[in-house]
Amino acid sequence: MLRFPGFGSRTPHDVTIGPLDLAARVDEALAVQAEAFGLSQDEIGVRRQIVLRHMGYPGARALGATLTDGRLVGFVYGMPNDRLHWWSTVVQPYLRRAGHDHWLDDSFVITELHVHTRYQNQGVGRSLITTVTDAVTQPRSILSAIDVESPARALYRALGYQDLARRVHFPSAPKPYAVMGADLPLRRREEPGPPVR
Repeated sequence: MLRFPGFGSRTPHDVTIGPLDLAARVDEALAVQAEAFGLSQDEIGVRRQIVLRHMGYPGARALGATLTDGRLVGFVYGMPNDRLHWWSTVVQPYLRRAGHDHWLDDSFVITELHVHTRYQNQGVGRSLITTVTDAVTQPRSILSAIDVESPARALYRALGYQDLARRVHFPSAPKPYAVMGADLPLRRREEPGPPVR
């Protein structure tokens, strides 16, 4: 468990990073995601089923960021990548064209990472993703993020993730995504990383 002391007037409570029974707290997690990502009720319903299915996959892991009163303010989950999973089948042609198809093998996928806006930019997201990837056996991690310059993409780059493919279109997603990859362990501070292989 990692503890963050109160962050002054913005966040007067302690935040603890630790294991999360995501199946049991899926509605709380999706409320955080809806607030952070702007989801509609219909989208929440679809994602609820996806999260529950994912948590049954071998090697799936979830961590939560909770306040001292138990409220969930952030979460991350992921799993070892499987080329037969839907996400992989969508991104694989883009990665192949970019010469990075091999990243789909022996990688841990960060499926979701969300922090309530009140607790963003305070190290919570960084701690969630580094802690979950520190516990895996895969030598690298991959994820997808909306393909715009954003605080999330800046965080991923600071951790060592680099663009593997851009302008990736997921069915029904209104915006294109970028697929990013990083060798593990993730970087803890700003330092130049090796080029993408």
